[in-house]
Amino acid sequence: MINMSSSKKEPLLIIGGGLMGLAVAYELARHGLTVEILSRRRSEAAGFVAAGMLAPYAEGLTGDLLKLSQLSLDLIPKWVKRIENDSGIDCGLKKCGTIVPFSSSEERDKHLCAPFGHKLDRTELENELPGIASKWKTALLFNQDGQIDNRRQLMRALEKACVAMGVQFQEGIEVLELLHDEKEFKGVRVLNAEGKIEKILGEKAVLCGGAWSNQIFSSIPVFPVKGQMMSLQGPKESLNRILYGPGTYMVPRTDGLVVIGATSEKNAKFQEGLTPDGQSQLHQGIHELFPQASQWPQMERWWGFRPCTPDKNPLLGPYLLKGLWLATGHYRNGVLLAAITAELIVKCICKKQLSISESQLLEKFTWNRFAVIN
Repeated sequence: MINMSSSKKEPLLIIGGGLMGLAVAYELARHGLTVEILSRRRSEAAGFVAAGMLAPYAEGLTGDLLKLSQLSLDLIPKWVKRIENDSGIDCGLKKCGTIVPFSSSEERDKHLCAPFGHKLDRTELENELPGIASKWKTALLFNQDGQIDNRRQLMRALEKACVAMGVQFQEGIEVLELLHDEKEFKGVRVLNAEGKIEKILGEKAVLCGGAWSNQIFSSIPVFPVKGQMMSLQGPKESLNRILYGPGTYMVPRTDGLVVIGATSEKNAKFQEGLTPDGQSQLHQGIHELFPQASQWPQMERWWGFRPCTPDKNPLLGPYLLKGLWLATGHYRNGVLLAAITAELIVKCICKKQLSISESQLLEKFTWNRFAVIN
């Protein structure tokens, strides 16, 4: 416990400079708040390493998470346009649709989002994806799904848009402790880029720490799930749809780059680096989905850490301390849910009216659903 006071109005602190931190900071700054982002190393954020799929139907999302994703999908076009206007950077948003292949119609019809998709027979599947492996006899086409070039464009655009809105950045900051008096947030104790411990005061903060959230506040039930990825340079327009297979997906960018993902390593914790097993899994997945792609030049390989909760759903809204909000734990759907997360957090902090559906959904994703578990 500490007792601190300051006559100077302190900025609202964003703890974490990844996609969620940037998205929330940008929207708060647009609403006139003074915002400062504290980031340890933005390059390690999940937003830089994800594939950028906007594919709730291909993922087979259900229930409240699907509803939240649908709200976000509706927001994304206008949200991206604002970011592009404020940054001058195209974000690569494309409603390309996703194809999910199956070896039988029985398997296809068991897909949790099958009612939202268009059924393809083998001939139609080959017309959509010439060269797809022969084992796939049918598929679901989700025209509603899309993608955004998060790794090369969206993250940079958000950074630039934040700067344009007056957001301040402190990079190389490791948050060691949240400071509070009774039940109110008061600031953070940090290790700065020069290796010195200091206090940064603030009356309000949003914790957007991703997979590292639990290290900042140990009561937050978030843990890392490592994923390895790679990219290939295919011929331009060699793939016009996202191809979402079991365990492997292929996301084609406009320039022919194809992002391949991703392993799911729940026991790797924060172990950095590529592994032979992980890379072998990716190559096997490519061969089983789209064999000709195995011959395309390999461009990049990387890894990252997804922020996962026990139920694989995000943590949103106010937390235990007055003045502290959560926007973390988005697991596989951070890019998809960034727009709605920023919208909901801004409405909470700025005390703007939530719609009935927003209010009901936000209640489903608050921290206290784990209160019994903890």
